Amino acid sequence: MKCLVYEGPETVRVEDKSVPTLKDGQALIKVKYCGVCGSDIGIYSGKHPRAKAPLILGHEFIGTVVETKGESNGIAVGDRVSAYPLLSCGHCFPCSTGTPHVCKTLKLIGIDCDGGMAEYVAVDTNVLFKLDDSLPDKIAAVIEPLAVIVRTLHQAGFKLSDSATIIGAGPIGLLTAIVLRHAGASKIIVADVNDERLKICKGFGLETVNSAQTDLVEYVDKATNGVGTDIVFECSGSETAALQITKVCRIRGVICMTATHKAPHAVNLQDINFKEQTIIGSRVYTLREFGQGAALAPVLAKDLEKVVSHIVPLSEAGGVFDLIKDPANKAMKVLIDCEA
Repeated sequence: MKCLVYEGPETVRVEDKSVPTLKDGQALIKVKYCGVCGSDIGIYSGKHPRAKAPLILGHEFIGTVVETKGESNGIAVGDRVSAYPLLSCGHCFPCSTGTPHVCKTLKLIGIDCDGGMAEYVAVDTNVLFKLDDSLPDKIAAVIEPLAVIVRTLHQAGFKLSDSATIIGAGPIGLLTAIVLRHAGASKIIVADVNDERLKICKGFGLETVNSAQTDLVEYVDKATNGVGTDIVFECSGSETAALQITKVCRIRGVICMTATHKAPHAVNLQDINFKEQTIIGSRVYTLREFGQGAALAPVLAKDLEKVVSHIVPLSEAGGVFDLIKDPANKAMKVLIDCEA
């Protein structure tokens, strides 16, 4: 089978490998699409702390079951499915207390073992979600990042008519805005330093601000009559954003750290004290939230379809990271067509 293999820093190649052999309780999935995630970009750059070459990339995949072995958990050949890609140990404190998504040794398909940027992938049947027959493959491929957004809204305690500032207009920031609008946010401000990404957000009818050209704190202050927004979703992972989050969040508001910061960054802890703000982390999603993302996808189908900016054939996927890196391509969400 063809697959995209990470071979070392900034080196990926389309290679031929054997089709995976199933273990008991697994299904063989013929992959249709696999999304390219920010973590895949981190692996490609050689900066991911766990991913080791050679590795078949990809954890955002959907496809059709072509074989099962042993316990099928209701999954049958011919089912279109999306896969919950988290691998938990089942024994540590988080796992034993009902939160295996933050397992002390959490692993993911496509990072710690071979993933879905391939013609076929083997997955345990108990983490597969059947897809609505009416849901196009292209939209179903966005379920995994959608589950990330479900989690971050839960962590932030979002309530109907809350206002929000989103820092970072990449795929996760844009999806956060789309879900917030659907959930009834009263005001959404999306900030970034990249005009091309902000233009894409404007195309969805979102209010945007280039924080490299306009003071974000002053903008939000004016836009909220000096109050700040109820919630701030930090989706950029940037050092500058870490200092902005407490300033644009209202007194007794919530700051949700959706992005993973790759290095320690300064945060104004005095603001946290004086404004009685709550700051909370958000990491991946629970199994239930993944299912909620799958259920939400058909509802948001029109917007999700527009989030996908590029589809790259697997046979040409050796250049997918160059495509994403080049700003002229205006890449938002990129999918790999594993049947092409």
